[in-house]
Amino acid sequence: MRKMKRRVPGSRTKLVYKREKTGIHRCANCGRELHGMKKLTASQIRKLSKSERRPTRPYGGYLCGECTRELFKDRARKQFS
Repeated sequence: MRKMKRRVPGSRTKLVYKREKTGIHRCANCGRELHGMKKLTASQIRKLSKSERRPTRPYGGYLCGECTRELFKDRARKQFS
């Protein structure tokens, strides 16, 4: 949590604590930004349904679409070679 000073009525300042949002989610393979992942605080993410938290495809929320495609191609090539 981050400390912030806020001005309140009566020309006073009050110390307010602000919860930090999660960072940008990145692909585990190439490091690119993952789309479809919300950038919220941990308590807000818990309130979302599972389908709102991350994509429902295989490796969704872990690998980007391009890396997932390459992974499936490599597995198919190994299986049939």
